[in-house]
Amino acid sequence: MSNSPTTPGIVAGRLSDAALAENFSDLHAPFDAHEAAVAADRCYFCHDAPCVTACPTDIDIPMFIRQIQTGHAEGAAKTILDQNILGGMCARVCPTETLCEEVCVREVAEGKPVEIGRLQRFATDTLMAKGVHPFTRAAPTGKRIAVVGAGPASLACAHRLAMKGHDVVIHEAREKPGGLNEYGIASYKTVGGFAQAEVDWLMQIGGIETVYGAALGQTLSLEALIEDFDAVFLGIGLQGVNALRAEGEAADGVRDAVDFIADLRQAADLSDLPVGRNVVVIGGGMTAVDAAVQSKLLGAETVTIAYRRGQEKMPASRFEQDLASSKGVRIVANARPVAVHGAGAAAEVEFEYTRDSGGGLEGTGETFRIPADQVLKAIGQTLEGAPEGLQLDGGKIAVTGSGRTSRAGVWAGGDCAAGGDDLTVTAVAEGRDAAEDIDATLRAG
Repeated sequence: MSNSPTTPGIVAGRLSDAALAENFSDLHAPFDAHEAAVAADRCYFCHDAPCVTACPTDIDIPMFIRQIQTGHAEGAAKTILDQNILGGMCARVCPTETLCEEVCVREVAEGKPVEIGRLQRFATDTLMAKGVHPFTRAAPTGKRIAVVGAGPASLACAHRLAMKGHDVVIHEAREKPGGLNEYGIASYKTVGGFAQAEVDWLMQIGGIETVYGAALGQTLSLEALIEDFDAVFLGIGLQGVNALRAEGEAADGVRDAVDFIADLRQAADLSDLPVGRNVVVIGGGMTAVDAAVQSKLLGAETVTIAYRRGQEKMPASRFEQDLASSKGVRIVANARPVAVHGAGAAAEVEFEYTRDSGGGLEGTGETFRIPADQVLKAIGQTLEGAPEGLQLDGGKIAVTGSGRTSRAGVWAGGDCAAGGDDLTVTAVAEGRDAAEDIDATLRAG
């Protein structure tokens, strides 16, 4: 159930406007030109650079850093955007500490990598600030492609297809484009309305129409799209949330963490957003950390992340875990929820300690309780609304090659497609590669 501001313990306005503004300011301050030059000078410009191999979108990282070093930030941005049209957002939200920066030679040798993410942001922000779109459309092909969803995979696919000269119609169920970039990422990572600004900038390519309030299985059918368009790309994301499977899950004060984050991202005034006094977040991924940290920043007195396995197995990166701890969030590992207790509304969550027996996770029989008037579930999302007739793999749309589904003329990418990591940068790569395959297929006749 969703929280109501009248639920005991869950209230709005715990902090002053000034405190909220400070708490939700930019997590990483952007580089100025001098700082960027100094940071770029640390790069060894490696041949066969491991950072490039670690980047899901294969950005030529040494190249763009050298361009920054020599004073050509706009050229650096073009190098980035050639491979990753959402390079500005990825610079803000990518777990670079477990991707490009983790394998940086400076990190291996000195324990301090080149700050690739912040350099990427400097380059893309510099170009976008000029209002320049460095890509142009090819001659019209007369082909029309339907893209379902307006998240990172879909936007990357649509832009690449438009660049190839095709006409694209994006069908989006919500009232804004962006997908998780708009609705599902911590506010302090994307300040100043950047998600929408980046979409607006991307759309300057032309040739892309967006229809809102269009949901697959409701106002749209795959069969009709196949009939009306030359190709279809599905980037519908994951709309469902796994069940907690604990007694009392339906109590007031228990809600999905993704909905909590979406409400926060869309709130016109953070002081109107209710938050619990004692918040428990169940899960161990990036969504869990984002929900927990933002609960603390909204004024929750105690915030606890509870994860069923050992902390070293948490999907959230070590940086994210340390960020949570630095904001006062407690992480309790090897604990799985048993029940939510309270007289109609959450008051406590009961957990059982777990251990890894080698054959799987098992309970120890020892339980404990944590006070909680707000419980946020961040235990993974599921695919909802997959069209009938599409083969699934592990609960997601099965794909081969560059996103080809079991239906001819239909491609898929992003979180809804099997394989790959549920990351913005991975979704961009999948959307881009699907677009290239769609283009080649259409041109082959």
